[in-house]
Amino acid sequence: MKPGLGLYRDLLTPENLRFARQAGATHIVAHIPGGFRRDAQKIITADLAQAGFGVSDPDDPIWTSEGLRDLKQMVNDAGLELAALENFAPAHWYDVLLDGPHRAEQMEYLKRIIRDMGRIGIPVMGYNFSIAGVWGRHEGPFARGGARSVGYDDPRQTPIPAGMVWNMVYDPERFNPDDATQIVGTVTQEQIWARFAAFLNEMIPVAEEAGVTLALHPDDPPLPELRGAARLVHDPDGYQRVLELHPSPANAMEFCIGTLAEMPHGDIYEMVDRYSCTGRIAYVHFRNVHGRAPHYHETFIDEGDTDMLRVLRILHRNGYDGVLIPDHTPLLECAAPWHAGMAYALGYLRAALRLVEEA
Repeated sequence: MKPGLGLYRDLLTPENLRFARQAGATHIVAHIPGGFRRDAQKIITADLAQAGFGVSDPDDPIWTSEGLRDLKQMVNDAGLELAALENFAPAHWYDVLLDGPHRAEQMEYLKRIIRDMGRIGIPVMGYNFSIAGVWGRHEGPFARGGARSVGYDDPRQTPIPAGMVWNMVYDPERFNPDDATQIVGTVTQEQIWARFAAFLNEMIPVAEEAGVTLALHPDDPPLPELRGAARLVHDPDGYQRVLELHPSPANAMEFCIGTLAEMPHGDIYEMVDRYSCTGRIAYVHFRNVHGRAPHYHETFIDEGDTDMLRVLRILHRNGYDGVLIPDHTPLLECAAPWHAGMAYALGYLRAALRLVEEA
């Protein structure tokens, strides 16, 4: 198994790639739907007030063929491998999620991205097929020693404003969180599964031809409905239905241990065992939590409810040899909170992998 690091759009710099290499990562997952960043030293993935994670820029040059090529080259120049991209920009696929009038042209744009990835040699596209996205988390001193992390505590759910999807604003002119008459509205289980199936049926042949794996993230928070929109993978059997929709190895899982452990029902170790036996885990988000939905808090990798060594032993026993990343982590009390938190998580992960693999 390979230790990696996830870097958000604004963190994809030569300096942070050198940090990743110095901290022991061998692979990078580039999370590029937009800029999830507060300031130069603090990065945390709770909501940015009413605008969610911020505004999605449809013209970000990183999504061009040249931008993806240059990104891979920058990663390689730091002595690292680019394992995956993570999450399409909401501005590029909002009508795929909403089944709106621009769906067909947006699907063609996504297919172009997958073909470019194949030509450039980026093997995996991680994504979260969700209307509401990751919404409702707040930050506080939830981790050991009062370290700041994020949690979910069953907040009052408000409708999704028009101009927003996936908890990001794609149309600032339409977006008005104070206008209760302009909202996305209800999306049923039948509708979201039908939209997802149509997405897979079109995208999987393109991904197969390009040699790219599509990897679905489970819904966080793992609730059957959020802000009026139904969810896909919110219980232990959700991934099974996803895998059965299309048998291709290109239809895979972005396997988030933290989200799976947050599910109200189910056994995290059974889920890891069941799904790692399929051979269809593209890569792993390796993080820990206290509690279950609708009340949970993210913790340091070694203090949550999940025995992460046991998780690694199951993955190793079942032959998983891919990338694991601490997708986010509590912030340490120092001059560089995010960097220190990630260095701690990577140190734990590297030591744990050696213990498991040499046993």
